[in-house]
Amino acid sequence: MTKLRLAAMVPSGPDPRATAERVKAYEEAGVDIVSAPEAYGFDAVSWLGFLAAETRRVELMAQILPIFSRTPTLTAMTAAGLDHISGGRFILGLGVSGPQVVEGWHGVPFNAPLARTREVVDICRAVWRRDRVEHSGTHYRVPLPADQGTGLGKPLKLIDRPFRPEIPIYLAALGPANVELAAELAEGWVPFLYIPERADAVWGPAIAKGTAKRDPARGPLQIVAGGPMAIGPDVTHLRDRDRDHLALYVGGMGARGRNFYNAIARQYGWEKEAAEVQDLYLAGKREEAAAKLPDALLEGTSLIGDEAYVRDRLAAFRERGVTVIQVDPIGADPVADLRRLRAIADDL
Repeated sequence: MTKLRLAAMVPSGPDPRATAERVKAYEEAGVDIVSAPEAYGFDAVSWLGFLAAETRRVELMAQILPIFSRTPTLTAMTAAGLDHISGGRFILGLGVSGPQVVEGWHGVPFNAPLARTREVVDICRAVWRRDRVEHSGTHYRVPLPADQGTGLGKPLKLIDRPFRPEIPIYLAALGPANVELAAELAEGWVPFLYIPERADAVWGPAIAKGTAKRDPARGPLQIVAGGPMAIGPDVTHLRDRDRDHLALYVGGMGARGRNFYNAIARQYGWEKEAAEVQDLYLAGKREEAAAKLPDALLEGTSLIGDEAYVRDRLAAFRERGVTVIQVDPIGADPVADLRRLRAIADDL
């Protein structure tokens, strides 16, 4: 069985040089991938460009670039640029985000996310092949048809030669149709709230359907999952540090009936608790909502415990097909914990 790769989120902080030093320490500790998020703070591209110059081995992943915030060709150009300056170490993480960010921050309609994702992937790969891009999709048309503009647009190809003709695309996806698309088209899949023992009940059929349509030449689907991590004999209390974060997603990330994260908690078997968390959060009672999260959800979505416990959790993730364990090290010595995690993973 393939050994697990390790990923870690770029640590937050006001000093970019201190962040870069921490990422280099992660690299030396055996981390394979560092991921930079993008929501409505600093963009991920700036961080990754800076880190490309400061690191040598570790892969750099955008997690995630929302498909609605950039044109498909700009996304492809950005990925090609980051892959070039990093010497072929970039991973393009893509996702649809959600209506709150897409419409509230970017000011564009959140519509047809599934079909748009497929078209964006197709256009990116055409750009990296240096094809003259001609795409007549439902949502993106390149060049723009004459009757929709000046009529002067013509098919173009990327001027620069990419470092690689294909850059790995990892799709962040939760809904069945989106997960099926990831299993069909992408190099990797990035779920959220992934609990190995319960994941098959939620995503198993979608993964199977997508895999059945997958081009074998693309290789096995890489699955990225994990959560907060700390290793030691007395660290389980740190699981509670994720309560506010998870309450935001399960309770407040979406309206009633449109919260993907709440739906996952329900599918996991916590229907009553998910409803209570949402009711309290939407009523402005955020602390009470966080307190209602099941302890089993906090435990299942983290790797916090002694070495024997963490070993068992890594084995459970790998048994369910996870190939990349992504962690947020929150213990007293994050770098030391990453070294321990690397050693445990290598010994499985």
